Amino acid sequence: MSSDIACKLARNAGIAMILAASAFLSACQVRPLYSEQSGVVEKLSSVGFSEAGSRVEQQVRNRLIFLASRGAGEAVNPQYEVEMHATSAVADTLLVESSDTSRAGRVTVNVTYTLRATSDNHVIKAGSRQATALVDFSEQEFAKQRAIRDAENRAADQAAEFVGADIAAALSR
Repeated sequence: MSSDIACKLARNAGIAMILAASAFLSACQVRPLYSEQSGVVEKLSSVGFSEAGSRVEQQVRNRLIFLASRGAGEAVNPQYEVEMHATSAVADTLLVESSDTSRAGRVTVNVTYTLRATSDNHVIKAGSRQATALVDFSEQEFAKQRAIRDAENRAADQAAEFVGADIAAALSR
């Protein structure tokens, strides 16, 4: 008889937990970032980006333009402007002490940005993002330099993805 009561209590507690969880989740206001109702796609297509001062900045800028416009190119009359600066740093990680050379490294691209409305120069969002790419160093100098450049491109593209997501989230509010 006591096991019947325990089963009923456990069943009622389970039902109560399901009802509480469904009530909690129904209050959730999650919606897709790029939904048509949010208008983010139109806002992103009207974002302009500052000119690049280095090769890595140009890589980040090109990727951001592609992400913002969905491949349609840069906005002619932007409503928003992104001022950005990108830097790259190479660090040796696997040092061979006998020959004092490195076999592997890490390339880090750091991007600082400020998103402003062009109408009143109001800062909407400012921040920084970084991405790291690993690289193997060759004995040949040209191959080593090319590997570093490829790693910079990978890290720059990844950092641009982060910045693009930040910009989209800021424009969705």
